[in-house]
Amino acid sequence: MIVMGRFLELFRPISRFIPEVKQPERKVSFNSRLMWTALALIVYLVMGEITLYGIDPNLRTESFTAWQVIFASTRGTLLELGIGPIVTAGLIIQLLAGSEIIGFDNRNPEDRALFTTASKVFSFVMVILQASLNIIAGAFGRVDFGTSLILFLQLLAAGFIIMMLDELVQKGWGIGSGISLFIVAGITKDVMWSSFAFIGPVSDGKKYGAIPAFFEAIFKREPVLSWLHRTGNWPDMIGLITTIAIFAFVVYIEGMRVELPISHSMYRGFRGRMPIKLLYVSNIPVILAYALFANIQMWGRLVWSKWNPNNTNFFLNLLGVYNQTESGAYPIGGLAYYITSPGNLEGVIKAPLHALIYLIIVIAICILFSMTWLEIGGLGAENMADQLLGSGMQVPGFRRSRRPIVNLLNRYIPTITIIGGFLVGLLAAASEFFGVFGSGMGALLCVSILYQYYQTLVQEQVEDIYPFLRGAFR
Repeated sequence: MIVMGRFLELFRPISRFIPEVKQPERKVSFNSRLMWTALALIVYLVMGEITLYGIDPNLRTESFTAWQVIFASTRGTLLELGIGPIVTAGLIIQLLAGSEIIGFDNRNPEDRALFTTASKVFSFVMVILQASLNIIAGAFGRVDFGTSLILFLQLLAAGFIIMMLDELVQKGWGIGSGISLFIVAGITKDVMWSSFAFIGPVSDGKKYGAIPAFFEAIFKREPVLSWLHRTGNWPDMIGLITTIAIFAFVVYIEGMRVELPISHSMYRGFRGRMPIKLLYVSNIPVILAYALFANIQMWGRLVWSKWNPNNTNFFLNLLGVYNQTESGAYPIGGLAYYITSPGNLEGVIKAPLHALIYLIIVIAICILFSMTWLEIGGLGAENMADQLLGSGMQVPGFRRSRRPIVNLLNRYIPTITIIGGFLVGLLAAASEFFGVFGSGMGALLCVSILYQYYQTLVQEQVEDIYPFLRGAFR
């Protein structure tokens, strides 16, 4: 095991040179935090509308993909990388810390400060790495050295701004997490735009949004099928109806849980219930799965562009076979192809085997990551039993010892974890086939994040009205 103290000491010399947002010296009022949160959101949305200088404008016509959901990115804009570098760097450090390869004392202010510095350094390194890989791998098409340098500097500056905005919100100036805020904003923007927009990124005379297109088809007296379904990647009413159904289903399963009765060992009259949610590990598995897919595609494109541009190497073709177009390289075979969604129902009909393999891979990876995160994230039966006993609680009818409670929890937690991983994988993959706005994973993320924001907002308002309750909430 690496001693975290020694690991963090590597960052002490550079910590004074790392830009940071200072924590407020006193508690910022609720209205001020709302203002700073709104300001960060506005900057993020504006960045998503500024096209990168030097790229083909057609890059912006691509549909909202699953990896764009978790990275809160917008293709062909300053948000090309989105929060991808921050998420990737954070996941790496959290996985290392959770698996106890490294460890640190969260109660030590110096360790926390150095840990934050390490996270920021890793994030900035990931910005440099991902920007370089995208340019080298031809994600922006064929560009010369001068344009490549300009694109790199734009992505570098945008990545730095996103890091600062996230820190601004998290340090106490805003509400909640900047990463969560940007994810919800990106999903909400896509859902609203796909539903109501009259024009798309590149207008060709058609109404872009599902609702304007629906009424246009009625007024033109087109066949009834044309009211609901549109060929190509255009948003349609089937997508809108499915989106509403998916959001309702996610809200429903978010409330499903198994409740175990518990009581306090010292206070006989106290009774309660310990909930074990159906989505026990939340949306972490699907985030990890699509982050893995995005990185495989990025590295696959790089390997293809450097060592297999003609798709003639059998072994490299297993990783990915690509087709180069003016607007970028797209997978047409290999692993990179099968971890890419075939798109809407038309794509599924044209390539049913691709759709089936993609569905199986997503579900299998989500189940695998669910079981992995169960241990790494400290959510296993052993950890939960320790927390229960440490808080003075016990399960009625069971001896107050670790082993019986672990055995009881093992009846539920592993099974629920597998079912939850299966559901989120199925929901994320299958919803893409029906053209769900923002994707099914977007619905998962949006519902869970908005619920967390609702709890935070209620708590903030109560603390402002009744300051004496602040200690109880903390």
